[in-house]
Amino acid sequence: WISFFPLCSPWISLSERQLGRGAATTCQPPTPKQRTSKGKKRSEMAEEARFLKRRLKAGRIDVHPTDKAIVVNYEVEAVILGETGVPMLGERKHCQKTIRVNALNSSTNVPQLAQSVIEKCKLIHPSKLAELEQLLAYLQNRHDSSNPELATLKQQQERQKSLLAQQTDTVKANIAAIDEYIELLYEEVPAKIRGAALILQLARNPDNIEELVFNETLLGAIARVLREEGLKSMELATHLVQTLFFFSGYTTFHDILGKHKVGASCLKIVEQEMKRFQVWTDAMEKRSHRLKAKKISQAEFDEYMQKHDDQCFKQETLLFVCVHLLLNLAEDARVEIKMRNKGIVGILVTLLDRQHPEFLLLVVSFLKRLSIYAENKDEMVEHNVLAKLARLVPSENDVLTETALRLVLNLTFDRGVRKQLVTMGFLARIVKIMAKTAADSPLRIICLCVLYQLSVDDSSKALFGATNCVHQVMKMLLESHPQETLPELLALAINLAADANNAVIMCENNGLKFLMKRAVKTQDSLLLKMIRNISQHNNLKELFLDHIDLLARLMTEHRSEDVLIELVGILGNLTIPDFDYAQLIQECKLLDLFHDKLLPGVAEDDLVLEVVMLLGTVLADERCAKIVADSGLVPVMVGLLKAKQEDDEIVLQIVYVFQKLVYLEGTRHAILEEHQAISYLVDLMHDKNPTIRTVCNGALDIIMEYDAEWANKIRTKRFCFHNSQWLETVVEGGAVDSSVEFGVEGEGDNMNFMHVADEFDQEADELFFEEDNDRPATGYDDYEYRVVRDSVEEDDVTASHSGRVMDLAGRVF
Repeated sequence: WISFFPLCSPWISLSERQLGRGAATTCQPPTPKQRTSKGKKRSEMAEEARFLKRRLKAGRIDVHPTDKAIVVNYEVEAVILGETGVPMLGERKHCQKTIRVNALNSSTNVPQLAQSVIEKCKLIHPSKLAELEQLLAYLQNRHDSSNPELATLKQQQERQKSLLAQQTDTVKANIAAIDEYIELLYEEVPAKIRGAALILQLARNPDNIEELVFNETLLGAIARVLREEGLKSMELATHLVQTLFFFSGYTTFHDILGKHKVGASCLKIVEQEMKRFQVWTDAMEKRSHRLKAKKISQAEFDEYMQKHDDQCFKQETLLFVCVHLLLNLAEDARVEIKMRNKGIVGILVTLLDRQHPEFLLLVVSFLKRLSIYAENKDEMVEHNVLAKLARLVPSENDVLTETALRLVLNLTFDRGVRKQLVTMGFLARIVKIMAKTAADSPLRIICLCVLYQLSVDDSSKALFGATNCVHQVMKMLLESHPQETLPELLALAINLAADANNAVIMCENNGLKFLMKRAVKTQDSLLLKMIRNISQHNNLKELFLDHIDLLARLMTEHRSEDVLIELVGILGNLTIPDFDYAQLIQECKLLDLFHDKLLPGVAEDDLVLEVVMLLGTVLADERCAKIVADSGLVPVMVGLLKAKQEDDEIVLQIVYVFQKLVYLEGTRHAILEEHQAISYLVDLMHDKNPTIRTVCNGALDIIMEYDAEWANKIRTKRFCFHNSQWLETVVEGGAVDSSVEFGVEGEGDNMNFMHVADEFDQEADELFFEEDNDRPATGYDDYEYRVVRDSVEEDDVTASHSGRVMDLAGRVF
């Protein structure tokens, strides 16, 4: 970055990590007394120092943007040790080493060359051999320096360096002459430019920062000139904003800069430069049309194009420091809100049209910082930020690609944004990026996170099968070290396994066998959850026949609830016809597990739910159902139903188990003899959950066929609930003749729909009738019903008693 923007101070690192956080330097500048004391300490330490320890730390490797070379980033740390070996003074410096491979051509043996480079360069660890081979292969396939485009790029870089050299003032500034430099800011524009350049020289030295910032006259003059003249002279504005940029590197001085409205001035400059760039662009289009019409020569057009490029370079230098200064000031949330109100989001999105990667990296980093707030995210979407990010994913700069993906990750928490990303083809692009990155690269983790977000929506899961993503996920999963598997990778695999087509791809080439082997070895709950999602697909359930015994044994041996939940869930999904579940539960002693985990308060609700679902699965085997019915689990289930009556999922699964037991002739007695179980079913037949009502009524219909006594009670309950509104009107009216016979004849002994006298609802007598006669009672407020069903099933009662009910209704109304 310093090579492109050399006017920026070398002591402020515009590194990827700083831009990713959007954080400014927070260190406090030393006072003169502190500098004096530090000098004394250094001299004392120099006397005591006996040893110098130097350590190198290898970093990221990359390709050179234009030459055939590998760039190795590393860090040098020098520590001075005292006599006792205790570090006394240390310094750290980031460096780069360029390894040129000019002999690289299409016939070069890349693996052999990579091995040779590692042997000669100790800064590259042998573990990065594969990554180095990929980089060399990329250089081998990339066009060489004879490419006209690369030659043009080099010429532009050389010209930019010469322009920067012209801007650099050869006069050396002195802090003692600061008053003279301030006076120059009150002269004409050329003198102001010279004074601003001298002040900028002083600001580059950290030792001068404190004295410059607390000089009210200097700051006032800089702020005034920036407001009044900054929009007129690009060079003057660049010097002044760079000076203020160095001040913004310390959060301590942000309040002082805010007092002088520095942020507002920078925003105005950015807006002005954007308008100016639009004018330049329009002029270029006109020149291009004139060239096509042969109204100007090619030489004239090239000369104008050169001037245009020079102007754009100077402008991007100014925009870079302006945006970076605003990024530093945005450390304060209140300042960030003010920037948003002034339209900073729209400005940054528009700046994404620029071409220089370093400037784009800064803009994307700023947008990433703003995107953590929903209001900013919505505004970015309105300005169509996704379309502008599409050209950056991927880009030739890996850091820019990673930062752009981090911004995309922040935006993917919006469901509408996820749909747009899939529609715009981001899915295939990210999969290709992930395939080219190294295993330990941060870029791969970001790709996994974005893909996970896209896989959340069921409508998008199937689209992963059309790419190479599922194969890549399986490869990374099986090749990674069991203890170092990325949780992001497992999370993505879990979501993908929920789709039937993706699950089929995962099971290809003995994929399920390898997954089971790895799961047994690692006992990773996330990997088991992925296998559990695979087991829910009907066309893949028979593949688990070779692993059912192993899963059942692990259930009885494992005590971790997270792992146990997944193991029970896998077996619960395996509804395989003609499978001998009776032999399974007997050999693996699963009944003991059922009795232990279904006791109220013993296990977590998630585990209890999975155990009940597994019970429903094994009841498909009639012989196994008899074993379960005779084991005394029904009273345990009734107690569990009473304890978990507010949990609809557990209640639904228990009711389903009861229905399965009632359906089978050999197990029906277990429910008919447990009156409390039937009472709960009667109470739940009008539950607010429609699924519970359906399953419950199915079980009650079977009970009515085989038990006449319960049939009468169930019909009475249904009649009272279905006609509750009419009965309430009758009771409240009080105008009913006492001679009206409320009872009606039908099946059973004088089945009276108005006089409910069963053991599970004894208070109905007092609510509807007096003790001495059949006249309606006055109390009805305490009679409670569950939510009215949408429809009531027809039974034999309505057919035989419809006439008496209609006659009674006629008398009342």
